Amino acid sequence: MSEVEDPKLLERLALNINPGGWAVENQRPIVTLLGSCVAVCLYDPKLMLGGMNHFLLPCRGKAQGDDTDVILAGDFSMEVLVNAMLTRGARKERLVAKAFGGGAVVTSIRTAIGERNAEFAVEWLEREGIPLVARDFGGAWSRKVIFSARSGAAFCRRQSVALPEVQAVVRAESDYEQSLVRPTPKGPDKKVELF
Repeated sequence: MSEVEDPKLLERLALNINPGGWAVENQRPIVTLLGSCVAVCLYDPKLMLGGMNHFLLPCRGKAQGDDTDVILAGDFSMEVLVNAMLTRGARKERLVAKAFGGGAVVTSIRTAIGERNAEFAVEWLEREGIPLVARDFGGAWSRKVIFSARSGAAFCRRQSVALPEVQAVVRAESDYEQSLVRPTPKGPDKKVELF
């Protein structure tokens, strides 16, 4: 393995993306930490151009009016990633995908969100005609994904949910899931955030 493909070196150089994030690069690697979320890596081998997203929910559904929920949704995230790749010169017919995540790391989540995220990613890529050439979904662990946007190589390291950095991800996902099952305030009690 060449030095360029050393996962430890790639991780040190990588751009980190968080839930709702995405990046398209041709030199710099991209990294993310996943629990029940899914990350899809797209690669155009002719341009040596790659991109990665990180989504928490499969679809926008009822959350279409909330910008925060929109950026966390897979349907939005996949469209943004593909469009960003095309804007940089990629061709859809050359794209290949690798997808990771969808773990069952939050035991309180009753909606099997990780499983739904993984199913969404596979179905979306199939519907769009983008071959899924590698995947690692499910299980009771988190994953750190390191993607070499230059070569298209992806490295997936499964991690125990007991690690402190993973616990932060689990707490955030659990809090978000709980916010989805709470009723949305209506009328004058609804808070408005000004910026």
